[in-house]
Amino acid sequence: MDDTRHVTIAVMTFRRPDDISDLLPKLIEQAEDNARTDTVIEVLVVDNDPDGGAREQVLTTASSASVKVRYENETTPGISAARNRALDASGTSDLLIFIDDDERPVEHWLRLLLDTYETTGADAVVGPVISQYVVEPEPWVAAGRFFDRRRLLTGTRIDVAATNNLLLDMARVRSLALRFDLAYGITGGGDTLFTKELHAQGGEMVWCDEAIVYDLVPADRVTRRWVIMRALRSGNSWSRTTVAIADGVLARWSLRLRLSAQGAARMLAGAVRWLFGQLTRRQVDQARGLRAAARGWGMLGGAWGYQYREYRRPQ
Repeated sequence: MDDTRHVTIAVMTFRRPDDISDLLPKLIEQAEDNARTDTVIEVLVVDNDPDGGAREQVLTTASSASVKVRYENETTPGISAARNRALDASGTSDLLIFIDDDERPVEHWLRLLLDTYETTGADAVVGPVISQYVVEPEPWVAAGRFFDRRRLLTGTRIDVAATNNLLLDMARVRSLALRFDLAYGITGGGDTLFTKELHAQGGEMVWCDEAIVYDLVPADRVTRRWVIMRALRSGNSWSRTTVAIADGVLARWSLRLRLSAQGAARMLAGAVRWLFGQLTRRQVDQARGLRAAARGWGMLGGAWGYQYREYRRPQ
């Protein structure tokens, strides 16, 4: 019997050659440092570019790596299709670890995730994401704390996660027949739905606060419009995924009404805080008020099926 554990580190990409050039060697180094006689680690790049633009770049890097580096081209547009391709391409792996192409892991990131998995026996391990800026955001955006994300004690049980720093036990994923819903491929939120479904079906997810990845935020994402629309999308995805996992028609209608009330309350509270900020010229109240109002609007729309398509591509 083969007791070797097979681990796949998967990164999805779409026309970001500079990010892949920087990230891929770092993932290979993490894999090399953690390979053991009982553990085989590979790196998988899923290219969502229908033209396969990253193929030669990945294969060239793979030719000199001491660990296996695989390339897959998923031509169906949308992040959900790319994530499903990673699931399919990792069909014999015991563990699948997702990381985004615009992120960079800290030293020992992989070891920290694996150690937490081994000590807790959880079905998923989630690590934090910390933003670093190519261009420092203006004071208004900084005051709104739009890029702040949660930090928890290692071992904390959680019920939802993104795939930007996520380890999955593939035996559990296969037993539950979990997939990423293609309806969320252009809107985002498919990872939220995936992990909510994992939790709803008894899957245990734990936090590993030391396994940090740094998110490199480009200049075009620190504008006021981008951060407000991201807040709207966040609220929109939350409502849509909450309704999607509801059990039965009555439960869905009840959730729609509750989410509508919560969204409307956020909009009202956010508008009041924004107005207070305008009157007092306090940027923190202006920014956080508008952030709350945008998230509330997204929640209200999402409760009734509105989809904000953040990742739509030009025709």
